[in-house]
Amino acid sequence: MHRYSFLAPLFLLVLSLASCTEDVDTSARYVFQERTIWDYLSGHEQYSQYCELLGKTPASPMTRTTIRQLLSARGHYTVFAPTNDALQHFLDSLAQRGKISEPSWDGFATEQVRDSMQRLIVFNSIIDSGDNLPAIQTWDFTSTQDGEIIIPNMAEHKLVVHYGILGEMADITVNGSPIDEKNRDIPLINGTIHCVHKPVLSSENRLGDWLKNQVEEKRPGFYVSSMLALAVGLRDTLNAVRDERYEDMKNQGLFEHLTNHPEHRKYGYTFFAETDELWSQTLGKPALEITVDDVVKYLAEKGVYPEARNDRNYKDKDNLLNRFVTYHILNRRLPKGYIVNHYNEQGYDINTGNLGIPKMQYYYTMGHRRLMKLYESAESNGVYINRCPVLDDARRGTYHELYCEEGKEGVLIGDPNVEDENNLVNAMVYPIDKFLFFDRATRENLGKERMRFDVASISPELTNCDIRMNELMDDAHMNRSIPADKDYPFLRDIRINEGTTYFKYQTARMTGWMDFEGDEVKFEGYGDCTITLPPVPIEDVYELRYRVSCQPFFGMYQIYFGSDPEKMHIVGIPIDLRRTNTSVGWEEESEDDDYNAELEKRMRNHDAMPGVKSHSGMPGSSFTERKDAISSRRILVRERMSPDKVYYLRMKLCLDYPITLFMDYLELCPKAVYDNPVKPEDPW
Repeated sequence: MHRYSFLAPLFLLVLSLASCTEDVDTSARYVFQERTIWDYLSGHEQYSQYCELLGKTPASPMTRTTIRQLLSARGHYTVFAPTNDALQHFLDSLAQRGKISEPSWDGFATEQVRDSMQRLIVFNSIIDSGDNLPAIQTWDFTSTQDGEIIIPNMAEHKLVVHYGILGEMADITVNGSPIDEKNRDIPLINGTIHCVHKPVLSSENRLGDWLKNQVEEKRPGFYVSSMLALAVGLRDTLNAVRDERYEDMKNQGLFEHLTNHPEHRKYGYTFFAETDELWSQTLGKPALEITVDDVVKYLAEKGVYPEARNDRNYKDKDNLLNRFVTYHILNRRLPKGYIVNHYNEQGYDINTGNLGIPKMQYYYTMGHRRLMKLYESAESNGVYINRCPVLDDARRGTYHELYCEEGKEGVLIGDPNVEDENNLVNAMVYPIDKFLFFDRATRENLGKERMRFDVASISPELTNCDIRMNELMDDAHMNRSIPADKDYPFLRDIRINEGTTYFKYQTARMTGWMDFEGDEVKFEGYGDCTITLPPVPIEDVYELRYRVSCQPFFGMYQIYFGSDPEKMHIVGIPIDLRRTNTSVGWEEESEDDDYNAELEKRMRNHDAMPGVKSHSGMPGSSFTERKDAISSRRILVRERMSPDKVYYLRMKLCLDYPITLFMDYLELCPKAVYDNPVKPEDPW
């Protein structure tokens, strides 16, 4: 269960299915290594109905090849095979609820509906690991309770795993389907079979429709938060799943020249929603009786957004209610276990998932772009929004959390409900039991911190399309090419300008490279890219810093900066990534901290800084970036920045031949941190 192992109306029929039990023949359990999955299934009577479905289900609308034929051939398939009793119990439950006229496949209203349901059962039951990845055993599912199996099934859904007791393997369900304790991990020549006592099904629900159902059916739990999201006009936006224009262009073969281009361009959302219990306690009335007017009155009295307009035009981004609601939503789907991206920070155990020093992610919200900090540490006991504790961040400190002052604890994120209709195809909904405001106190707390963010985290598409934070180690997943903007603007927050051959995202996980979060971004060719920076929390003078890896095969780049992407100004002299760090005064640190402080001053005279102590190359290593002779940080910009403006960074190749532009992480550091007369900036 190691986290980093190798690795529409119709759908309303599949909700709230009951399970069944059956004794399956376990004779000759471990003698099937030379048989295919189809051989095994067809040789056991208890799977005869499932075999019938496999034989009649095409692998795709474009071929006559059936799923049966796929499972008879070479491959690496993981099959969650429902027994005859499981399928019959499924049909019984549909008939009892009036969804079909009789408990058989003849009970569906039309052949089309029946065939669609059968295809749904088959495609959700199979994971195809491709040519280079093995089939998935139960111990490789996920170590996160209610986390997702990393490879999606043939219906393009990731299956959610639940353990009765986390760490105990006896009681496991996948999307609510119990896996037989004895008949699992059955090894075949082309994959693995797990017997299940209920068909594995995935919901096609989208966040916008889910919100509508919460309100129309007056479901307790998130009724008020759903009502508010609908009031500000987000339903259509939150129903988006994927960009069909990209699908059309891909099907036309326009991206075939790219190495491992994304299969889809997906949309995703994360909604942090106050519970009905919190709203009821705060407003003093039952949640189902709370109105939009009640909430607007409460927000006005709290005075959390004094600059907002208090009128009934809730769809306006400057409206009070709109500002409140949109600060709860991110434009990326973050499953449990990935809200904070743990990998190579000091103290993190990649095998057990035990946490180390604090790990932060910085994203911007919907509506007006506002900063949101997501935080987790060994001491926090959960993931928090906008938590700002006191850390042991001295030069010889541990960087662990010491304590948290009152008012800076942040908002604790609860566990999501991902069962049945709550298992959304394009979103995650997390409960919070404390109000989430981007008020003055929050902005000021965040404005006293250095923000470090991976360049790969800036674009939501890399998260939504399973490119960022994907732990699969085959070449197809480690190296991805993104179309240049002249072909198709795939990334909303990174512009790939003319002359750049392509954008290449490469994961550096398990390679030992000194990359923050194990991510690395490269622009190949005549590198020229423009990056939209995350918003700053308060107005101040900020340093914009760029993590450098000095290599002879990297290039030299001119830096541009500004709030208008068409009229940015040149800043500083070009940065030459081919030159070693000794050219900017770098030396390996000594045991003399006074001398180390002088080294830092020497580097600052060259607008440079040493690397950081927070992370290493390989997880668990004590050789941190700060000790790495080819790593440093360069100060690109030192300018006053406003939270009400969008800022852009452009890096353009100065050489007349194609070469690689390396990108890892950037930092935005306020003057209150880097020029603090009382406390020097920490080395972490």
